[in-house]
Amino acid sequence: MFGIGFSELLLVGLVALIVFGPERLPGAARTAGLLIGRLKRSFQSIKDEVERELGADEIRRQLHNEQILQMERELKQSLQNPTPAATSTPDPLAAPVADGSSELPVAEQPSTPPSEPPRQP
Repeated sequence: MFGIGFSELLLVGLVALIVFGPERLPGAARTAGLLIGRLKRSFQSIKDEVERELGADEIRRQLHNEQILQMERELKQSLQNPTPAATSTPDPLAAPVADGSSELPVAEQPSTPPSEPPRQP
C-alpha cells in the first residue's frame, strides 16, 4: 500500500525499541495494533455505508433512465404512426385488425355512420 519494505520496518522497530525500551515495547505494540484495527474497522464501515448509498443512487438513476427511455419509445411510436388528420388521404389498402375493427383508434373514427352523408354546419 505505502511501499514499505522490510528494511524500513526494521528501522521503525529499532527506533521504537530505543524510544520505548524493552519493557514497554510489547504494550505499545499491542496498543498500536488495537488502534490500527479500530481505524480499519471504522474505514471499512464508512466505505460500506458509502457503497450502499451509491448503490441506492444507482438504482434511482436506473429507474429514472428507464422512465426516460419509455417516454422516448412512446414519442417515437407516435411519430411513426401519424394521425389521419396529418396525412392527406388514409390508406385504402389498410387491412382491418383481427377483431374486425379498423386500424384507427375509437377517438379518431368518424362519428357519423358511413351510409349517411356528413352534415353541413
